[in-house]
This record gives sequence, C-alpha cells and structure tokens, in this order.
Amino acid sequence: MEQKTLIACEDAALGYEGKPIWEHLTFSVRSGDYLCIVGENGSGKSTLLKSLLGLLKPLSGKVLLDDSLRRGAIGYLPQQTRAQKDFPATVSEVVLSGFLSARRGRFFYTRQEKTQALMHMGKLGILEMKDRCYRELSGGQQQRVLLARALCAAGEVLILDEPVTGLDPSAAQDLYRTLEYLNKKEGIAIVMVTHDMQNALHYAGTILHAGQKQWFCGSVEEYLASPYGKRFGGDRA
Repeated sequence: MEQKTLIACEDAALGYEGKPIWEHLTFSVRSGDYLCIVGENGSGKSTLLKSLLGLLKPLSGKVLLDDSLRRGAIGYLPQQTRAQKDFPATVSEVVLSGFLSARRGRFFYTRQEKTQALMHMGKLGILEMKDRCYRELSGGQQQRVLLARALCAAGEVLILDEPVTGLDPSAAQDLYRTLEYLNKKEGIAIVMVTHDMQNALHYAGTILHAGQKQWFCGSVEEYLASPYGKRFGGDRA
C-alpha cells in the first residue's frame, strides 16, 4: 500500500531573525515512518520541531503538512518541566486535554472523546490510574499519561522531544516498546528528537542528523556508513 506523505521539507532554511540553522533541508515523513532526529546540543533539533509544528515559519523553502495535520491532528510530547510534573489534575483530565484543539469552543467533551481517551489509557496500561492525581505518578507513568494525551490529538503522527529523559532504564524501554507497537501495529508515524543513539539506531527506520548548517538523512544503514554515523553512531544495537 502506498504511503501518504504527512510532512515534507522542501529546500527549507530554518532559523531565527534571518539567520539559518538549517539550510537546504529536504526530507519527508510518510505514514508509518519512524524518524529519529539526532545531533549535538545547539545543532537545531528544537528549531526543526518548532517548524514541523507550525510554530516557526521557514526563512525560505517550504514545510508542507498534509491537510489532516493542518487541522491540528499532530500528537506532541514535549520535554517535561518541573511545573508540569507537579500538575494538580487527575490522569483522565490530563489525557482528555489532548482534545482541546478539536473542541472549537465546545465547553464539554463528547461521549466519543471520552471513549477514545479511555481506549488510549487502556492501550497504554494506565486505565486503572484514571482517577489518580497526575503529580503522584512515577516518571514513567507520567510519560504514558502524556503519550495517551498526545494520542488523543494525533491523527497519524506523533512528535516527541527527548521522551525518555529522566526515566529509569526499565521505564525507558517500556516507552520504546509502546512506541514500536503504535508504529508497527497501528501505523502511526513517529518523529523523535533523542540523544539516546543506541535505541535510535535500534528502533528507527530513518535517521536525520543535525549538524552546524549541515545535515544527513537516510536509513540506519546509510547513516552508519556516513561520516556522521561513523563519528556518532557506533555499532548498531
């Protein structure tokens, strides 16, 4: 079955105040893709995410989104701040907030939205926690709640910014397995910024390496054979 192009960068320059961090960036994310964005701090990974989310306009070239994504159907899992970890709401309230962009002025959630939220919580193994306070959960449990929230917003793609930061190794592996299930079994495209090179090479289908106004995008095998991969990638897990 032909894969639909969800996101496409076409000869894009991305940056701030007329100063590009990315130049001539060309790549696409199709349905079912698993793309990991890697690179050193300050190489432009956050700039790229803001551009994909529509928060930053390209300096030149194009960042194109499928019609479904232009209506806000992107599930986004940002890095957590300390204040967010202490958010005083129930798990159900946090998960349901993923539908906020789709409510368009409605005060109440629909029955369908509530059913979907329960379904996503069940899928991620947090249904029994639905009435617990979010800030009382462990870091791994909180990430599952936020992932369920992102799924409420997601149509066909999840964008994640360092999702395993601060998690213990067991919780991190649980999260990776969950993402693999969503990608392979449900066909959701994954776009993830990560410093966890070993797991990026293990789970991703495509690697986008951010450099200082230079970049590489290709399969894991192509990446490992490239100068970037030989320097940063090491051996595939």
